[in-house]
Amino acid sequence: MRTVYNQRHAAHAATHEFFRGRLVPAFEVPARADYVLQAVQAAQFGEILNPVDHGLAPLERVHAPAYLRFIQGAHAEWLALGGEGDAFPAVWPVRSLRSDVEPASFAARMGLYSMDSGTPLTAGSWEASYWGAQAALTGLDLALGDEGRAYVLTRPPGHHAGADFFGGYCFINNAAVAAQAALDRGLSRVAILDVDYHHGNGTQAIFYERSDVFYASVHGDPRTEYPFFLGHADERGAGAGLGFNANVPLPSGSSNEAWFAALEEALAPLARYAPDLLIVSLGVDTYAHDPISHFKLDRLEFGQLGQRIAAFGAPRTLFLQEGGYATEAIGHNVVAVLRGFEERRP
Repeated sequence: MRTVYNQRHAAHAATHEFFRGRLVPAFEVPARADYVLQAVQAAQFGEILNPVDHGLAPLERVHAPAYLRFIQGAHAEWLALGGEGDAFPAVWPVRSLRSDVEPASFAARMGLYSMDSGTPLTAGSWEASYWGAQAALTGLDLALGDEGRAYVLTRPPGHHAGADFFGGYCFINNAAVAAQAALDRGLSRVAILDVDYHHGNGTQAIFYERSDVFYASVHGDPRTEYPFFLGHADERGAGAGLGFNANVPLPSGSSNEAWFAALEEALAPLARYAPDLLIVSLGVDTYAHDPISHFKLDRLEFGQLGQRIAAFGAPRTLFLQEGGYATEAIGHNVVAVLRGFEERRP
């Protein structure tokens, strides 16, 4: 399996974030990708490629152009206004306030285009995220080619980013960009399986009223776990998308047996859907020692996850890196998934 590596990921390098209202050292750091790269190189899976630039147009198929323009220029605007370091939002257009008019105030636009205060906007957020999306598109090129699979190593992650907002460390939704690009290239059914500890609210929202992308997620119960306001089991899609969204939330601390049972519950409707392409939002923050998550998977279970994804039998599979914040363990956990997939793949 070839890997596409976003070598520009380190342009986004936050030092701190707000976590549950407290300023703490950042969890989403460049070392996450560095450890994965070392592990992938040691595993000798295959060639490691740099992303090819597919331009801005594929991003605009998923994200609002005004939002993309804001992310491109936001940090420079922050500095021009006298700001220092990373920028954080401080005000949001909650219920009863209007969000259909873009304010002139930078602080107001930060709130308009964000969902939390835990996602620092740095000098390199756009560069890292743009090239992350290009890595996802390059991975799609490989998955649609002769090999039928690829792994995309990038950060920051993407699945919390909506069509016009950032949050949860995410700015560009790589899974959504890749899914839409696959449809634009002629595929008719794409499935996204999200195994990150946190529900991919952005991915769900982007495709919630569509039947050409089936989104399924196994994650921590949003009643207690981020993103809190989406990811419940009764969210099944709407309009044309009714029945094409499946959430399987689990309580914090759930056993590995419960997690794999939930995985089967998520895979069952995907099997009936019979996708042309399976995109895996590969978060390994389900790890037993992850600092901000509360499941119990370890290297053995990650290998079993890879085997199960291979046994699913999608004709094409694209792995996209999402979460995982036990930095020194992340590479071993990712490699366990990929090795399990390669060992079981027909």
